[in-house]
Amino acid sequence: MREEIINRVANSKLKNFDLEDYYVAGPRTEIDISQWLMEGLVLMETRFRESVKNTDFTVYKNHHVALNCSTDAIVPPWAWMLLQSQLTGIAETVVLGTLEDLETHLYRNVMAHIDLSSYKDLPVIVKGCSKKPVPVAAYLMITEKLQGIASSVMYGEACSSVPVYKKGRYGAS
Repeated sequence: MREEIINRVANSKLKNFDLEDYYVAGPRTEIDISQWLMEGLVLMETRFRESVKNTDFTVYKNHHVALNCSTDAIVPPWAWMLLQSQLTGIAETVVLGTLEDLETHLYRNVMAHIDLSSYKDLPVIVKGCSKKPVPVAAYLMITEKLQGIASSVMYGEACSSVPVYKKGRYGAS
């Protein structure tokens, strides 16, 4: 006689949390201003303003934009302000930094408004692998939020999870 196979994980109180579910939709674009600097290093106001003036910023409509300079140029704050003024009302989001900084910013906004009440006093596994770019900082953010709610937080998959936090353990209470 064969015994019925029971999926203990499916029958447990264990809840999965997938950061990928909170990925903000929309194209990501990086604008490197070194292209508008003399030899990629020196910002000359007239030349910079002319380059900005001749750029069609409407191509960034509804984009999430990361502004940066890939060289060691010293860029005055007004240059970034000028770019922001051109992107306001066009781009969905504008940050100063890399594409990873942009993702971190987007996740920070989502995490600020997320309702985690359904995870109260339950063990939670934060899914580790994703197809979308989830920054490491997002894992820190969700850990901080879940610590105040969940009974435990793990990382990975149900079959091979790494314990991260448990009420009363791992230096937490």
